Amino acid sequence: MQQTERRYSKAIELYRTSDMPIKEICSREGISTPAFSSYLRRRHRDLLFARYGIEISPEEARKSRLRKKSGQTPAAHAKYKDAVMACDDIRFIEYNVSQIAASFGLSPQGLGRQLRNHFPEIVERREKERRRLGINDNAHRGVKQISEETYAAAVGHLSDSDDTIRQTADLFGVSFNGLREHILFYHKDVTGKRAAKRERGKGEKEPGKITGKGNRHLPAPRQVEKYKEAVELCRTTSMTREAIAKATGVSEGGLGNYLRMWCPELIAGNCRKGATEKYAEAIKKLKESGLSTAEVAREFNLSPEAFRAYLHAHEPEIAGKLGMTKSSGGKTVLARTADKYEEAIRLYETTSETLKSIASRLGLTYNSLGGYVRRNHPESIERHNRLVSEENNT
Repeated sequence: MQQTERRYSKAIELYRTSDMPIKEICSREGISTPAFSSYLRRRHRDLLFARYGIEISPEEARKSRLRKKSGQTPAAHAKYKDAVMACDDIRFIEYNVSQIAASFGLSPQGLGRQLRNHFPEIVERREKERRRLGINDNAHRGVKQISEETYAAAVGHLSDSDDTIRQTADLFGVSFNGLREHILFYHKDVTGKRAAKRERGKGEKEPGKITGKGNRHLPAPRQVEKYKEAVELCRTTSMTREAIAKATGVSEGGLGNYLRMWCPELIAGNCRKGATEKYAEAIKKLKESGLSTAEVAREFNLSPEAFRAYLHAHEPEIAGKLGMTKSSGGKTVLARTADKYEEAIRLYETTSETLKSIASRLGLTYNSLGGYVRRNHPESIERHNRLVSEENNT
């Protein structure tokens, strides 16, 4: 850490005491711009705020965002704040916005955009006061009727759809920059509605859904084209992924990633086709033999966990028989174990015959049967003992 601090010490001092851009500072000191920018954000966030005229302690800087999700940026605030204050100052009321911008060395269009987008109340107060003083220039302020008519259909579409502003501008044949500013300045309700959609879409991974960036979570057109043939083969054949990748000239890893991201249902379907053939003999043996899942899996060189997962997903009836069940005492036990000892338990709780004798007669291991009864059927022991006691008393 100390070594890093020493390496960036001169650059930090330049950033603190000058207005030089980060890129120029890094070029001068021979250091990486991304690395230095990252270091500033992590270790000297207070300097980032100070660069834009925001006094804040290092502790508060670590908890605060330098830039809001929307609204005026710190850089724009620092650049236009004096001119914006002048627009709201009675001492400058005789000047129009262009004259005020020129006096501060700013672009009239830039200052006008800042006012309309972030300080519309100043524009309204200023025009009202100029009319009262009789110095209004009679220039039109606010949305023009021709603009309202030009963008009306596009505004309605943006309000009701999830298309981006650029997509909408192309759809209705209007200027992208013009539509964007029209929406920002005069239809803040639409902007707010769309921002709320993006907020709800943060972290969205389902194909076709709106994301936090405001666009749909979809593959790039070049990806769709690249894997089009492979996806069709996955959908219509039982070929393995390796064979499909080789046949269509794409990498197996790339195809796998594309399917997992955009066509998960095809992975399941393709796996099912291959797995049906892979597990067919093992399932047949499982049905006929009464062996455990693990024993059958070992016999066919299968992964017991994968075989068991396949049964639960695609052969629920078999999985249910091999799975867990509830004993009469409310304990959770293996279904196949319960079936195995069912007759022995019935005899034990309805006769005075000893459990050892029952186990021997039914070909069961006495210790295993005894432990199972003690753990899961204590009520059977009570019934058996009552029968024995009644017989001894008669």
